[in-house]
Amino acid sequence: MVTRSPKGLVTLYEAAERLGVHYMTVYRYVRTGRLPGRKVGVEWRVDPADLDAFAGRAAAAGLQPTHRTEPPGTDRPSAGPDGNDDLARPRSRRRVDHARRLVDRLVAGDEQGSWDIVQNAMASGIDATDVYLEVVTPALATIGDEWSDGTISVGQEHQASVVVHRLIGRLGPQFARRGRKRGTIVLGAPAGDNHALPSALFADLLRGEGFTVIDLGSDTPPASFVDAALGAERLVAVGITATALDNEVAIAEAITALRGATDTTIVVGGGAAAEPDAERLGADCWGGSGRDALALFGRLADDASRSRRQQSRREVR
Repeated sequence: MVTRSPKGLVTLYEAAERLGVHYMTVYRYVRTGRLPGRKVGVEWRVDPADLDAFAGRAAAAGLQPTHRTEPPGTDRPSAGPDGNDDLARPRSRRRVDHARRLVDRLVAGDEQGSWDIVQNAMASGIDATDVYLEVVTPALATIGDEWSDGTISVGQEHQASVVVHRLIGRLGPQFARRGRKRGTIVLGAPAGDNHALPSALFADLLRGEGFTVIDLGSDTPPASFVDAALGAERLVAVGITATALDNEVAIAEAITALRGATDTTIVVGGGAAAEPDAERLGADCWGGSGRDALALFGRLADDASRSRRQQSRREVR
């Protein structure tokens, strides 16, 4: 018997079972607006009433799918229309752990397998932002932990990093956003921090929120932060990604250099810096989680926009 998801909604897999079609067919119905759907967390859900109405319209038009009035029972086929047992299995009973699957492929250096997992996640209704935050980022955290405790080798960790860089290259266009930009964010890891992935990932997320991003990458000298900040149009803030342990001196030097040259807001984030550390090192704000940091930069942009409008009104007077 099909179990409904929270709030009375059904998953796309359950909807496909009821309509008697493949999961991807229902996904296309939702993504093209033919069947109303809504996001619950990172996955799509469908109201049973909308499902009934959709099936009725299809039947009236003499089209498939044929709506199943009774939930499928134990006699359901063991394989999907394409012969794939995994696709035929009710996903409401076993949520796919895309992040764990991605870890396995990344550690193996399997770019195509990793990309297939990303595509499958997006096909299930997870958008590009949540792929970064809910799939790629947890996978990287797991790989970092496994490298630290010796479960995987440094070579495997490097293989994984290279594949993630290539995944970012493929996913980057998903974050393109037209229209006027909200301002510019300068990002980079401080001198001595050789991790470029955190700023590359977060740069795409910021672009998806409508920002222009100058990503300086890893091992960025203080002077480079200053040059980028001074040359940026409508600078909102500078973000320093701190992922290397015992690198506080370099973070403080970057902040000091920026303080001496600009009055911009400085945000410190990353796994190697907690909120007290950011404050102690002289930053204005701590980034927190990826979602928290996105919200923070959004507020900073709104504040900067209000400040510019107020300044403009004063100049008019």
